Amino acid sequence: MTTLVTGASGFIGSAVVRALLQAGHEVRVLLRPQSDRSNIEGLSVGVVIGDLADRASLTRAVAGCDTLFHVAADYRIWVPDPDHIYRINVSGTRELMMAAADAGVSRIVYTSSVATLGLNGDGSPADEDTPATISDMIGHYKRSKFLAEQAVHELVEQGGLPAVIVNPSAPVGPRDIRPTPTGRLVVDAARGRMPAYVETGLNLVHVDDVAIGHVLAFERGRIGERYILGAENMSLRDILQAIAEISGKHAPHLRLPHGVVLPLAYVCETWARLSGTEPWITVDGVRLAKKHMYFSTNKARRELGFDPRPARQALVDAIAWFRQHNYC
Repeated sequence: MTTLVTGASGFIGSAVVRALLQAGHEVRVLLRPQSDRSNIEGLSVGVVIGDLADRASLTRAVAGCDTLFHVAADYRIWVPDPDHIYRINVSGTRELMMAAADAGVSRIVYTSSVATLGLNGDGSPADEDTPATISDMIGHYKRSKFLAEQAVHELVEQGGLPAVIVNPSAPVGPRDIRPTPTGRLVVDAARGRMPAYVETGLNLVHVDDVAIGHVLAFERGRIGERYILGAENMSLRDILQAIAEISGKHAPHLRLPHGVVLPLAYVCETWARLSGTEPWITVDGVRLAKKHMYFSTNKARRELGFDPRPARQALVDAIAWFRQHNYC
């Protein structure tokens, strides 16, 4: 069985590759020429060079594959060129799905995000059926993932695409080389360099459990269904307190109102455009923080047998990896 994995050099993708190898898959990975391969160094995988914006390379990549795990995405809350994120996340996903269908791929696991799901106004955990529209999506990343998931659903319903959808929450753990926005929060807090915070709520999950959830979705998931891969709902205050206890630092005590931070975010983004750097905080990030992004994993537990470890263990493993690699 030959399985193609996109995004294999990334945080979630490299964990998925490891889980697939453990499960006995013969793995092929699609990498861009400039991809940092350190996350998959030493792993027994075949490599195809290509890009989600290049249909010909996608056709080459899926040729002879039985299974596809599409994990790749442009995961940035702020981008100087919004069109790029739609080309990769929406158009690239559609082109890859069509290429896989043409190649006769028999099973697909598509990595979406909890960012595409609705949220409950009372702060209670949302699930796979909580309604959402494009107008609920804050920022280009969420909108692009929402549209990409819609495209997959349409291909399932209209063309019989054999795809199962997974919606990871906020993964933490080892090999977050970039790091991701959540990983950067962990690094800053573990270094004791977060004097204040803006309250929000997240569902944290170990990245290796997200990878196991992908394999379970392949083995047990129903075509056209989506499954939330999360673990534990936590307020940011509690997350920062846990990081402080693990790292031996002091947790920040100053809680800033959203209205105070939002003007600063506009200044940061303006400076980022002028300087060509990434903003420290973003307007969309502050807007997202107003909502507690809590989710239920009952469906994945019931149908897939998904059983993630506690969020604290994910933080322990993340901090250990960041320390080992001199991030903090």
